[in-house]
Amino acid sequence: MKNLIIVDNPFVKRDVTVLREAGTQPADFRSALSRVSYALAIEIGKTLDLLEYEVTTPLEKTKGYKLKKQIVLVPVLRAGLSMVSSFLEMIPDAKVGHIGLQRDEKTLEPIDYYYKTPNNLDESVTILLDPMLATGGSAVASFNYLKKRDAGNCILACLIAAPEGVNKMYSEHPEVPIYTAALDRQLSNIGYILPGLGDAGDRTFGTF
Repeated sequence: MKNLIIVDNPFVKRDVTVLREAGTQPADFRSALSRVSYALAIEIGKTLDLLEYEVTTPLEKTKGYKLKKQIVLVPVLRAGLSMVSSFLEMIPDAKVGHIGLQRDEKTLEPIDYYYKTPNNLDESVTILLDPMLATGGSAVASFNYLKKRDAGNCILACLIAAPEGVNKMYSEHPEVPIYTAALDRQLSNIGYILPGLGDAGDRTFGTF
């Protein structure tokens, strides 16, 4: 699929399995989620532009590098918060915004209740963090908000994606790359990813 990047290596496969297991406790779930998020951040990092400058080591001058653009992380509340710390470990000077969306369980459409991001999104790389790309409604709504605030260079990072959500993103925001650890089979009749891993927010925070 165009613009879909599946981060596929033995460590990620192992940790996605931990996330899928119904018996995984919140502490172990958070640890596995953190490691998968690291892997996603590293893969996204391969695409970021650098600026070259001169640095002085204890012995001589040499070339050094820094990121060309400011990175803005935007977790979708609340589950997206679980991915932030791993991305900040890799991009410590990133800024963090927040989008609050909740799903109407009848219509499966997102309802917004909070939005706050840094200024100058047009000069930044904006990475939306949301563990599950299910129907695609939340991701599409989030990018609609971000683009209204002039975000132009956008990326989506998620743990698990469903084909329905990927297709929804392609139809609404075809230029946005989607980085995920797994592309699952389909959605259930109530909009959950199959085989999936359940509700990522509930399993992260222990709110079953």
